[in-house]
Amino acid sequence: MFALNFYTDLYEEILRSGRKSATIRLGDKSDKYQTGQLVWVTVGQKYGRRQKLFTAIIDSVDVKLLSDLSPRDISKENPEFRTIEEVLHFLQRLYGPEISMEDTVTIIYFSPVSEY
Repeated sequence: MFALNFYTDLYEEILRSGRKSATIRLGDKSDKYQTGQLVWVTVGQKYGRRQKLFTAIIDSVDVKLLSDLSPRDISKENPEFRTIEEVLHFLQRLYGPEISMEDTVTIIYFSPVSEY
């Protein structure tokens, strides 16, 4: 089982509320994540303890240049973001300042799976 992990302080509330339904990751992750795949959505620090929030199904996986992100890609990543520049600055905080608009990113759209 693969996981989509998110940092607790940045994402836990919007994941729990369902306002976040995509993640933008640096590089081409299409070999790791595929449409229809079930994943755990977790929160926690890298190399630390993580908490499973829910199981999700991957709805789609799109690979494109950062400069080609659509308004939908941006708002599903973070409902507070409006521009590609905001996404760029955020990715630079996570991955380092060398990220540019010409870098490849993967947008992973996901939906929670109810477990009754």
